[in-house]
Amino acid sequence: MDYIDQLTEFGLTRQEATIYVELIRHGSMTGYEVSKETGISKSNVYAALKGLTSKGAAVCEEREATKYLPIDVKVFCDNHLRYLDEIKDSLICNQPKKVEVADGYITIQTYRNIINKFHEMLASCDKRLYLMAEADVVSMFSNELATLASEGKKIVVLSDKKVDINNITFYKVESIDKHIRFIVDSDYVLTGSIKGDVDDTCLYSGQETLVNLVKETIKNKMLLADKEV
Repeated sequence: MDYIDQLTEFGLTRQEATIYVELIRHGSMTGYEVSKETGISKSNVYAALKGLTSKGAAVCEEREATKYLPIDVKVFCDNHLRYLDEIKDSLICNQPKKVEVADGYITIQTYRNIINKFHEMLASCDKRLYLMAEADVVSMFSNELATLASEGKKIVVLSDKKVDINNITFYKVESIDKHIRFIVDSDYVLTGSIKGDVDDTCLYSGQETLVNLVKETIKNKMLLADKEV
């Protein structure tokens, strides 16, 4: 994800993000200067500048010629996150009543959504978890896994390389090849592949049949693996 893409994650359009970067580079600019520098039409530039000021990424300085000054990136991001936190609290307090549904088979698509599901499952862990994945994936969650282990929860990790996490049971296995197998409390499972792109797909379920199937796969791998405590 490039710099412009990252800025769009904070509520800016690509055009606004492009102009914001130009303002940062130059310090302050008129709409005419922005248009000349970026090649964006003046009408679109002024619309984007209006968007930047309303979203807190720039301020307007009235002189003989109106100039636009960028807000520091850290300040802009912190303000945006603070605003989202306020909205989050309101959404949580006022969310509609949940309709209880039976656990089914849920497809989780894209790398980002799979990582989010990982965090969610880790946070829900009560007693134990089993995780089989490549070392670079396991390392992404090392702090959370270490915290769970320090709380006395049983953590079993199977990976292609040793991961530096205290108080876990580790098995070195071969040929994982981007696959993940993740079980929490023998209740929920996440299984599939994770390569780091939008094509990543995993299956999440609380169905006993799938949980037991993945559990057997992990057990068989453990029998063939080199164990380290």
